[in-house]
Amino acid sequence: MAGYLPDRHTFSNSITAYLFCTTGPLAILVAAGQAGGLSESDMSSWIFGGYGIAGLITLWICWRYRQPLVIAWTIPGALLLPPALSHLSFAEVIGAYWVTGIVIAILGWSGLIGRVMRAIPMPIVMGMVAGVFLPLGIQVITAFTDNAFLAGATLFIFLLFTLTPALGRYIPPVLAAIIAGGMTAWAIGAMTPIPETTQIFARPTLYIPSFSIQAMLELVIPLMVTVLGIQNAQGIAILKNAGYEAPVKAITTTTGWGSILLALSGSVPACLTGPVNAIIVSGGDPRKHWIGAMIVGLLMIVFALFAPLATAFALALPLSLIGLIGGLAMMRVLQTTFQTAFRGECPLGALVSFVVSVAGVPIFNIGAPFWGLVFAVITSWLLERDSLRRLMNPNNS
Repeated sequence: MAGYLPDRHTFSNSITAYLFCTTGPLAILVAAGQAGGLSESDMSSWIFGGYGIAGLITLWICWRYRQPLVIAWTIPGALLLPPALSHLSFAEVIGAYWVTGIVIAILGWSGLIGRVMRAIPMPIVMGMVAGVFLPLGIQVITAFTDNAFLAGATLFIFLLFTLTPALGRYIPPVLAAIIAGGMTAWAIGAMTPIPETTQIFARPTLYIPSFSIQAMLELVIPLMVTVLGIQNAQGIAILKNAGYEAPVKAITTTTGWGSILLALSGSVPACLTGPVNAIIVSGGDPRKHWIGAMIVGLLMIVFALFAPLATAFALALPLSLIGLIGGLAMMRVLQTTFQTAFRGECPLGALVSFVVSVAGVPIFNIGAPFWGLVFAVITSWLLERDSLRRLMNPNNS
């Protein structure tokens, strides 16, 4: 039984990852839903599926492969929702979610996705990941513009436990920062009061899809690129950089049929989440990382069952505090990501991937990280072809 208990660092990283995925992303969900004209019951159902069903899938795939493989709903995919709902019905959008899931599952089952992932050079992928994660690291600084005292107290405790090994052995620095930040926020009145009318239990809705050509043409390809070229690519690269041989075929197939299950409750498609898994693998015993991911999955299920109440509690904490703690947890990940991207072959391609991803400008409703990969590969093919050839054919170099 002791072999299934997480160490303190893994546990604290799991709590940080859970808070991360139920605060900032939740705010994005609510904002996207409101912009798209969804009702409160629609958004509550989305929360139930996006966290509860995804949590169940996370438990299964982590147990099956003994790796940290947290599955969640795609944030970039959610940002496609408001403009689509201006001229499509919610049922038509959900129909596009179904088709997206089916196509992704077929790509995973056939094994084609594995060939595609192996064809993308790792430095270029890690340049994209660095560009996506850099804003998270920057929140360590920007948190001071929101509440300097709260950010300062939290950062002080983190540094104290980091620089004092005797303290860090008992309470990991990130967990100490969470506790200190929460207590400070409560003490200075920075926590938002929970409304008395808040419901306790979630009431999910079962949605029947409607299939239209317009919805397929507008949403399926961007959603596929979002899941496969942005989200899953990030997560797989992070796992590989942490020393894991990620089961690409299984991840793709799971996010495919998982997307269909999430669509039943009105949620956007499923994906392998990059930031959450990055926080989990940022410290602790690597042999326990998969258990840390299962802790996140369990907490996601609880969060979904008590979606209205859990949402109120999560949003009670200042978002800047969660951003600060998440940024602190991501620092080591950012360091290794930059090292992998720029210390070897194709440094110019990695730089292009990084810059385009940081810019965050979508093209044809497809997120910037995907275009970062595209433009980076083109750049390396034109300007550092020998370096690219050595990466693509290591046995012939």
